[in-house]
Amino acid sequence: MVNGSLNIGNQLLCLQKAGFKNLHGIELQSYAVKLSKSRTEGINITQGSAFDIPFKDGFFNLVFTSGLLIHIASEDINRVLDEIHRCTKQYIWCFEYYSDVYTPMPYRGRADLLWKANFSKLFLDRFEDLILIQEEHFKWLDNSNKIDFMFLLQKRVTGEGTG
Repeated sequence: MVNGSLNIGNQLLCLQKAGFKNLHGIELQSYAVKLSKSRTEGINITQGSAFDIPFKDGFFNLVFTSGLLIHIASEDINRVLDEIHRCTKQYIWCFEYYSDVYTPMPYRGRADLLWKANFSKLFLDRFEDLILIQEEHFKWLDNSNKIDFMFLLQKRVTGEGTG
């Protein structure tokens, strides 16, 4: 399993407590890799980028993102989707901000660092071998205009029908 947005290992620690094994995290910033390694045990953390995931094709049974895709501009998103799809053998599980269309959101005083979108649809439109297993939308308690969503995609078994 890979988590593209660990920052200091919190998501990986939650997954480990939930019983997930053989966890790997990828973090862009070297300081966050070092901090994550100091806070975790039995979790592999690698410095790298979602644009070039440093693992072979189909290495993971499941690739998980939480708050990663929201930081990828629309002109770059397909490169990241391709890498996630390439590295997973079976499942893609994501928790991200939701919007029907790719929409910039203010973040740290800028308009070019954070977006919300229908990321499950982006995956499904791009890869014919993916099917949607489940999708849930969660409205924010303090702002019903903001929605997070979690979705689980699965690669079809070779030879499996499309309907």
